[in-house]
Amino acid sequence: MAGTFSQIYIHFVFAVQDRESLIQPSWEEELYKYTTGIIQNQKQKMLAINGMPDHIHLFLNTRPSCCPADLVREIKKSTNEWVNKQCFTNYKFKWQDGYGVFSHGHGSVSSVISYVMNQKEHHRHKTFQEEYLGFLKKFDIPFKDEYLFRWIK
Repeated sequence: MAGTFSQIYIHFVFAVQDRESLIQPSWEEELYKYTTGIIQNQKQKMLAINGMPDHIHLFLNTRPSCCPADLVREIKKSTNEWVNKQCFTNYKFKWQDGYGVFSHGHGSVSSVISYVMNQKEHHRHKTFQEEYLGFLKKFDIPFKDEYLFRWIK
């Protein structure tokens, strides 16, 4: 019987509604663990997760049956409910509509993991807007400004 063999690496980026800095150091690790559990329950493998108070990066090794849109929808829905139930913030927590998803080859796995895990250092030198627009340009993804995240002015 023939098997299915794959290596599919996907990097997701999404932001808190209105780019509010709601993800606090006191509970971000719990958020990352909860998110990792969602991904494992969906039979995907988390390679790296990290972020900033206003956005998150996930780098996964996915199965061929994975639908990125369905996975992100489930992550956002479940984490929205969980964060609000835990009362981690005095504000209603919600992820902003939309997300970025970028595919990577096997040769770049270690560099993407390093990039994700060093988010806090990386953002000492570059804003989220600069980072995200850089991804869109690097991956040659056409976009319209009105469909991008709402940027903090």
